[in-house]
Amino acid sequence: MMYISSDAQLIKSKVFSELHSQPGIFVIPNPWDAGSARILATLGFKALATTSAGLAFSLGKPDGAGTISRYEALTNAAIINSATSLPVSADLENGYGDEPEACAGTVLVAAKAGIAGCSIEDATNRPGSPIYAFEHAVERIGAAVAAARSLPFPFTLTARAENLIHGRPDLHDTIRRLEAFAAAGADVLYAPGLRTLQEIETVVRAVAPKPVNVLMGLNGVNITVNQLADLGVKRISIGSALARAAYGSFLRGAQEISDTGTFAFAEDAVPYAHFNAMFM
Repeated sequence: MMYISSDAQLIKSKVFSELHSQPGIFVIPNPWDAGSARILATLGFKALATTSAGLAFSLGKPDGAGTISRYEALTNAAIINSATSLPVSADLENGYGDEPEACAGTVLVAAKAGIAGCSIEDATNRPGSPIYAFEHAVERIGAAVAAARSLPFPFTLTARAENLIHGRPDLHDTIRRLEAFAAAGADVLYAPGLRTLQEIETVVRAVAPKPVNVLMGLNGVNITVNQLADLGVKRISIGSALARAAYGSFLRGAQEISDTGTFAFAEDAVPYAHFNAMFM
């Protein structure tokens, strides 16, 4: 398959790839639309990543149930990518298909959206059997890696092991999967649901020198950027945390209006002029 990238995509992709090889840690926050992406871009972040949950909530759908199509996810990623000059990585869930060929095809289609990378996870979206069998999961990542390597620019592939957020608190199997994904050529390893410094350090050591992404913004987890840097974490994402914070404020304000007929919530709202100026 012949693929010709734009100059902008080539630049963004190189910048994104280099962020993972340069010294130090970086935070990659997760916008869910063009407006949230532009706000984040004003705050000095170096890259952005989409959030499947944030997109699902914005469309009035649940996350993690196969309700978001590949077309919807990539359209959202393209809109976010066009909103700023920052590189964007797309949360592409399980690649929108069970077979390795589906993952490979999704990577190639994702590249046409102009993004700099994506994540592929080993979750099935089937409640009774939420995680792909080990060998099959590795084959899927291997196919995604091969597709990424066929592109004429450094498309950064993140491989996700989803045990910990799907009712399977098996750190040993999670690490086994991450190690296999690393051996299959994944650029970044990610196991959402790590909650302690000890768990995170164990994962970082197991897959070193591959860069590790850690999810923060979890309820009850109070770990700082500096603490994660000390453990050797390369990248921090926050998943749906900002989207939930935004919708949480919206919900509390709407509930106040509905329950009490008052509008005190507006006292804490960012002024109209401030937001309007950000989008000029």
